[in-house]
Amino acid sequence: MKNVTITVEDSVLEWARVEAARRGTSVSRMLGDFMAELQRREDSYERAYLAWRTDERGWQAQPFNASESVARSAFVSRTSASNDLKKGLEA
Repeated sequence: MKNVTITVEDSVLEWARVEAARRGTSVSRMLGDFMAELQRREDSYERAYLAWRTDERGWQAQPFNASESVARSAFVSRTSASNDLKKGLEA
């Protein structure tokens, strides 16, 4: 373990002391845990990005056809409404 000296505003240090006490830890431990979590997130993101960049499956986006999408959603809405009406009449 290494020691680090940091400079912060008085108000930030006061907040950190209160927050560390609330969590039952020290300011030093809280900052160390915070930096370790940032490192894990960055490493995880970097691994996911590299996996995506080297993915040899060659994902291809399909062209978007807006008219087909609207027609399909309108058909689903009409079908659902029709089925709901039939169920209501049968009850």
